[in-house]
Amino acid sequence: MRKIALFLFAMLLPAMAIAQEVKSPNGNVVVTFKVDNGRPCYLVDYKNRPVVKKSYLGLELAKNRNASKRLEETDLMDGFQVAKSEASTFDEIWKPVWGETATIRNHYNELAVTLNQTATGRNIIIRFRVYDDGMGLRYEFPQQAALNYFIIKEEHTQFAMAGDHTAWWLPGDYDTQEQETQETKLSGIRARFNDAVNWNNSSVSVFSPTGVQTALQMRSDDGLYINIHEAACINYATMHLNLDDKNMVFESWLTPDATGLKGCLQTPCTTPWRTVMVSDDARDMLSSNLILNLNEPCKIEDTSWIHPVKYCGVWWEMIVGKSSWSYTDQFSSVRLDKVDWAKAKPNGRHGATIENVKKYIDFAAANGLSEVLVEGWNVGWEDWAGCWKQDVFDFVTPYPDFDIKYLNDYAHSKGVKLLMHNETSSSTINYERHLEDALNLMNKYGYDAVKTGYVGDIIPRGDHHFSQSMNNHYQYVVEQAAKHHIMVNAHEAVRPTGLCRTWPNMVGNESARGGEYEAFGGNQPGHTVILPFTRLQGGPMDYTPGILETQLKTWSDNTSSVHSTLVGQLALYLVMYSPLQMAADLPENYAKYNDAFQFIKDVAVDWDDSKYLEAEPADYITVARKAKGTDNWFIGGKCDENGHKSTVKLDFLDKGRKYACTIYADGKDAHYEKNPKAYTITKRTVKKGDVLKLQEAPGGGFAVSLMAR
Repeated sequence: MRKIALFLFAMLLPAMAIAQEVKSPNGNVVVTFKVDNGRPCYLVDYKNRPVVKKSYLGLELAKNRNASKRLEETDLMDGFQVAKSEASTFDEIWKPVWGETATIRNHYNELAVTLNQTATGRNIIIRFRVYDDGMGLRYEFPQQAALNYFIIKEEHTQFAMAGDHTAWWLPGDYDTQEQETQETKLSGIRARFNDAVNWNNSSVSVFSPTGVQTALQMRSDDGLYINIHEAACINYATMHLNLDDKNMVFESWLTPDATGLKGCLQTPCTTPWRTVMVSDDARDMLSSNLILNLNEPCKIEDTSWIHPVKYCGVWWEMIVGKSSWSYTDQFSSVRLDKVDWAKAKPNGRHGATIENVKKYIDFAAANGLSEVLVEGWNVGWEDWAGCWKQDVFDFVTPYPDFDIKYLNDYAHSKGVKLLMHNETSSSTINYERHLEDALNLMNKYGYDAVKTGYVGDIIPRGDHHFSQSMNNHYQYVVEQAAKHHIMVNAHEAVRPTGLCRTWPNMVGNESARGGEYEAFGGNQPGHTVILPFTRLQGGPMDYTPGILETQLKTWSDNTSSVHSTLVGQLALYLVMYSPLQMAADLPENYAKYNDAFQFIKDVAVDWDDSKYLEAEPADYITVARKAKGTDNWFIGGKCDENGHKSTVKLDFLDKGRKYACTIYADGKDAHYEKNPKAYTITKRTVKKGDVLKLQEAPGGGFAVSLMAR
């Protein structure tokens, strides 16, 4: 690790400041900063091509009695001059606790500009870090008498695009990311917006007909891939983007809290990083570590208890509708302290029974799955959703047909652990009140991971899922869980911004439209080959892949079908990277396709190396990964509804070594709608330099295991 100050100078400059430039280590990315008539602005170029045209920076502050300047508050928008500039370079190699590669290089050039607002005497710092694949910028607010407590009315960070790019976008929303990705020109967002919104989600709060979420993936007409996101969102509201579609200028749009304001800050403090990734090769978007690198190093001293997890669970049968989370249909409303659960009449559909959970434990033990998720084990599910109910769960009391001690003892005797489930129903007040007891219960029975959920509108009422206060709540849960050596997999929470580097017990998030939607009418075939370009930029997703019985009517009353071939589901274990991977289907369905299920048993969940071989947003992705601590490789390819012919050159294998190769491929007539379960399995011996030619069916894919001999 090294950090070398290259130059340091201090001077007062006129209103139009001299432009300052900082380049990436390889010189391809160039960021230019200047003060334009008192307003800070920047530009980004890539290989002499414009990526971000002149874009202004600044924050609008609220005139509020809780700010240090009360109703006399002023803005941090203009009237600035450069007081000091400092440039430096940084280069290190760090090792993630888990990840796509064993090591990550963090190499950037930095420019930190201190600005003085003459009229107020306030100073702020704008810091740029420029990498070979993009840049990050953030605002920093030093402790100073003139700037102490302040409230953000709006952050005005601009991203002026150089053209009417093709964009893959989600409607901007304060409460949900569970939307289907749209593909339009930037100029087409407004016309598509209303139809793009999932109005039936449990929480919907859109804010503008041209508002979109990050990570936003774009492609220019001349072949540049551009991605806008944020990194290290701590004690700050989540950023969306609002588009001026006449001028193609995006501006940051923060999530408000219940007061309508965007954030309360106390100096010294910083904003999250605003990131722009850019390349002329789509594969660079997927292999980038820019978001992770902009986060702080790991804050957990002993990480030995943190580990990747491959799990199954009592979940899909409830999602599909065959089983229920609730124990009884006897009560129209529940008060936890008033119900005698021992006298309640079972509904006969409850999924979290002793007998059913034992079946999943046995299945996990027999197939090398380390944990079993059980949802609906605790009292309160009878009226948990959609009621804005504060005291909905206590997180410690099981239903009468779930014996927590017996089942944990049984699981441990089989070498398996149970994975805790804490649905909060978005009552964060209630969860924080009970959190310590819930974590102590997990420690008592040997749980080492918890899946949290935030379905519904937030309590405190009027707040939003992605506000500053809610982001602080999610972070509080992660940090408290770390004290108890508990890993966290948060659903319906904020989209990740790379915080898993700092807190690697955050092993998974949902925060997007997951595999469960295959039971609600289905995801589009290209859904899983756009998410790695967008949602997964900030961290892994608990997508819940592995649904091999793609036609749900074969075992339930649900008429939905998975919009993927069977082999396409196998590919997701590679394409949708996560250290937390679920074998989401029922044990009896895996028994029907046991030869294909072998790949799910074999595939790793932690990696020493990853190589993206082919990629195009929403069309196809092919990736090869080397399993942690072994010489074995796995390859996955996934495509959209158009199919894809893939040529895989095995140049990454070790020279002189032979590999037992098993290829799981779509059948000749496979099709995600017409013939989803047609597949072939072939075996051969391969070596470095060999070539695999594989035809992916519409909505299909392939999976390959390469076991070193």
